[in-house]
Amino acid sequence: MNPTVMIVLYVVIFGGIFYFMGYRPQKKEKKRVDEMMASLAIGDSVLTSSGFYGVIIDMTDDTVIVEFGSNKNCRIPMQKAAIVQVEKSEA
Repeated sequence: MNPTVMIVLYVVIFGGIFYFMGYRPQKKEKKRVDEMMASLAIGDSVLTSSGFYGVIIDMTDDTVIVEFGSNKNCRIPMQKAAIVQVEKSEA
């Protein structure tokens, strides 16, 4: 085969590998996180990026107030980006 054709073929193959192993999974994960953030509601139990479990008691556009612990005195405002997992409330 012509060396030029081989080089183009290698570029196409490595481009495909890069797309399916790099770009596509990141795009899929971003879509999942965006859907999770859009579905946040007051009363949902959340896990923060620092490993704390809490309940959302108030929300604005980019921040949430999360209540930690059982004594109901620990309420911390934080960015929505700090939430990594959501468990929906039953009510």
